[in-house]
Amino acid sequence: MRKILALISIALLSTGLWAQLDRSTPPKAGPAPIINIGESHQFTLKNGLKVIVVEDHKFPLITYSLNLNIDPVDEGNATGYVQLVGDMMRAGTANRTKDQIDEEADFIGATFRPNAKGIYARSLSRHSSTLLSLMTDVLFNPVFPEDELSKLKIQMEGSIQANKNEPSAIANNIASALLYGNDPYGAIVTEESLANITVEHFKQYHDKYFRPNKAYLVIVGDITVKEAKKQAEKYFGKWKSAAVPEFKKADFPQYEGNQVAVANRDGANQSTVFVTHTVDLKPGHPDEIKVSVMNTILGGGSFSARLFRNLREEKAFTYGAYSNLSSDERIGRFRANTQVRTSVTDSAVHEILYEMKRIQDEPVSQEDLDLIKNMLTGNFSRSLEDPQTVARFALNIARYNLPEDYYRTYLEKLAAVTIEDVQEMARKYLKPENCVIIAVGEADKIAGPLSAYAADGKVKRYDYYGKEVQGLQPVSGITAEDVINTYIEALGGKEKLDAIKSWTQTGSTTVQGMEIGILNVQTAKNQVLVEMSMRGQVISKQVYNGSRGKISSPMGEQELEGQLLETMKEASYLFPELLYFTQGYKTELAGAEIIDGQRCYKLEVTKPSGTEVIVYFKSGDGLKLKEISSSEVGGTSTSTYKAWKEVDGVLFPVLINQVSGPQSLDMQINEIKINDNPGDELFAI
Repeated sequence: MRKILALISIALLSTGLWAQLDRSTPPKAGPAPIINIGESHQFTLKNGLKVIVVEDHKFPLITYSLNLNIDPVDEGNATGYVQLVGDMMRAGTANRTKDQIDEEADFIGATFRPNAKGIYARSLSRHSSTLLSLMTDVLFNPVFPEDELSKLKIQMEGSIQANKNEPSAIANNIASALLYGNDPYGAIVTEESLANITVEHFKQYHDKYFRPNKAYLVIVGDITVKEAKKQAEKYFGKWKSAAVPEFKKADFPQYEGNQVAVANRDGANQSTVFVTHTVDLKPGHPDEIKVSVMNTILGGGSFSARLFRNLREEKAFTYGAYSNLSSDERIGRFRANTQVRTSVTDSAVHEILYEMKRIQDEPVSQEDLDLIKNMLTGNFSRSLEDPQTVARFALNIARYNLPEDYYRTYLEKLAAVTIEDVQEMARKYLKPENCVIIAVGEADKIAGPLSAYAADGKVKRYDYYGKEVQGLQPVSGITAEDVINTYIEALGGKEKLDAIKSWTQTGSTTVQGMEIGILNVQTAKNQVLVEMSMRGQVISKQVYNGSRGKISSPMGEQELEGQLLETMKEASYLFPELLYFTQGYKTELAGAEIIDGQRCYKLEVTKPSGTEVIVYFKSGDGLKLKEISSSEVGGTSTSTYKAWKEVDGVLFPVLINQVSGPQSLDMQINEIKINDNPGDELFAI
């Protein structure tokens, strides 16, 4: 039950000289410095593999980066498998097991990361032969073991559950769905698509897309061009070329006027806000440098950026507000984002749109322009100290067919950006009157005020998957007490629940790959024992004897007091729902809502301690589906009841997922014993 998880959460929580300078005026932008971009060498193998070499003999290191230049992949009903390609390739080859791959990489101190669009490998240059042998074995001979896929699916499903409680992840999904529609850019991983992934998907992907004629091999480090040619021929020369599928279709949604979308996150005390739209800007476009200057002035990450100064310094709405404008071969994207108090959500949207319009309508000051140009000049110049930057420049020139002097003349182009250029870029690429506005928070509180920013006056609601959903609907002819009584009957009825005087539940969960055993013993005398163990050793023990509570761990003991003691007291009731209309609980039926595809009644419960809980009960079978708790001690946590089991005529949840912050736990109850009469000594403080 959820109260067991609350107790688990408590356990996890326990375990120089300054020069006198005039800083009031920023330095003026000087002339563009003369830069010397390191030299790169390029050649192409007979199979079409393009090789870029950058010699760097300062350190005895070598890096091999294989990059596939392929179109996005339509994953169909198995969305998510492309994200797993790299992990599956590293999971074993015809010649090496996963453990052998990991051991060989560790033995030579290598960094080795396969991914869906290539492989990155780095080590000391004296280990280059070993590294290339490992790299090409994974490249040419992956076996995609079924057992590893099963593990990865479990991990990804855990990430989905955690992300459902992460407002930025929710906002990103909604933005992808609304901006890109059915395009692969808009695909969202679901539990259903995850279940559809098979080993065959990886075999087909590897066979179709890992081809030398669509790849670049970038070699950087302590090596000569002559040596690089020998290595490329030896290790990659027999790689067979073949035609690679293309996906050129670009049918993105078009909107007339601003669209407003909200997603509900019960218990949230702030809103995550995105203001976003697509941008037609390709890599290397003549506008790209000027656009970078414009966006940096607007919200590109510096403390002097307008969004930051407005929303943080002037309005005190947030800790930070930022914007990003990115180019892409198919479609670019602009996004302004921030997190603000619920009460100022609409005001934050107003200020973001205001700053987008202001940079279009009012010329920026020369002072602001010079400040940003100086900052970007410094960033670019410092980046040249890394040979990887030289290789990245050469790769971009080759991939995007840029002018050979594109980066050599970068600082000259940056220095030439004018006030008029900034205003022109803002007018050309910002769309404050044709964008998608997304807010994730208390939907019922923010939807109404945000309707003023929708072109049609309507605010649509979306779920984590970017699907439009109905909001909370009023219900008639049913009360909160009716919902609770139905739940009690679904469990087995009040008489059977009252007959239970104690239980012992044993189960397990996994934390960071380690299995944790869980023992929960409770009695009708409000006694509680929760033990967590790993490898037979108790790592945490919580005891409540009906009035006092204590937590013990290898770090020591702590007697509970204040909010922690109240939380344990409220978790000590065997069936707290029996007390919802007595004992100082406040319960209100807020309405009906579709949650995870099921119609549910939403109850808002305030416990005697002041802890606020949102509970969703399914209208079909009456059982509890989800519980969201907010408190000063534990923050916000969400428990989802995924499976139930009957024991002596009473239903108990036996598979519960709990999300608290970034942590997602699945607790499996393996055994439940009823009325086994534990002695009082078990709960001694």
